[in-house]
Amino acid sequence: MTPKRASISDIAKELKLAVSTVSRALSGHSRISEATRQRVWQLAEQLDYQPNHLAAALRKGRSNTLGVILPNIDGHFFALVMKGAEAVANQAGFNVMLCQSNEDHAHEAKNVETLMNAQVDGILVSLARNTHDFQHFEKARQRNLPLVFFDRILDGSEVSAVVVDDQRGGYEATRHLLAQGRRRIAHFGGPQHLNIFKDRYAGYRQALEEAGVPLEEELVVLCHDMSLEDGAAGIRQLLDLPQPPDAIFSSGDFTAVGALDALKEKGLRVPQDVALVGFGNETFSSLTEPKLTTIDQRCEEMGGAAIRLLLEMIQHDTQTRTPRKIVLRPELLKRASSELV
Repeated sequence: MTPKRASISDIAKELKLAVSTVSRALSGHSRISEATRQRVWQLAEQLDYQPNHLAAALRKGRSNTLGVILPNIDGHFFALVMKGAEAVANQAGFNVMLCQSNEDHAHEAKNVETLMNAQVDGILVSLARNTHDFQHFEKARQRNLPLVFFDRILDGSEVSAVVVDDQRGGYEATRHLLAQGRRRIAHFGGPQHLNIFKDRYAGYRQALEEAGVPLEEELVVLCHDMSLEDGAAGIRQLLDLPQPPDAIFSSGDFTAVGALDALKEKGLRVPQDVALVGFGNETFSSLTEPKLTTIDQRCEEMGGAAIRLLLEMIQHDTQTRTPRKIVLRPELLKRASSELV
């Protein structure tokens, strides 16, 4: 049986003091004598007393805890976002409670309930890949609980968010391939209801149009999971075309590396036969052979900016005002997978 956790009442009863006196002694109140404070703290240590922060939060109306919902923490991107987020939150005196949706809408909804039950002061969210609506966030909105989305939001949604300029990233990636003399540039895209994949695809189309290169639908492969397997399957599909591509812009690094491995298995050289650009600047992108050209998303800056926006909403009660969006500029990192040395 789990031993009963010592409470303030237990300390008060043992020392024959009022509960209010013990509470003030534990919080260092100036009205309590030094002798009484020492008696209280000595017994508290003997009983292994642990303060109930949740109860204190309910009394104060604030927990100084922020909730974060991520699709996963498998890759470099979300880990660095969390690094930036926690640095800003901790500096402001807030703790961070992390939940993973595992790319599942139902699990994401449970995460929201869990964080609300934990009395967090605000929630930071990057949506699961199969989330198509905001219905599970309505209860949080009804409670005026501040919500900030980052990276992934639903296309056309009006929410406070911090994102990278994904269209510009897609545009610069494709324009770079065009500058290498490539003209049959394929695209690996993700679910188009999410802003990041729709905007990266839009940037790809924009660059082709400016260069006078027609968009060919047979060169566009929409992937469900943006996984290594999706990249390999996409390569098999593209190589079956009468005229295969001479370059690929992938909306994610995982899919790009899956494509890289599949191209090698087919005896094709990168970038001589097929040039390749990814998106995300995952850690492994600089370890592949050849190293992968990719788009950096300024992950730590995104996490920090998202937390600052959330804290601003909490401190100034601005969650009911017009949603605010912060857009960061991406950076093209040119490496050997797209350029002939």
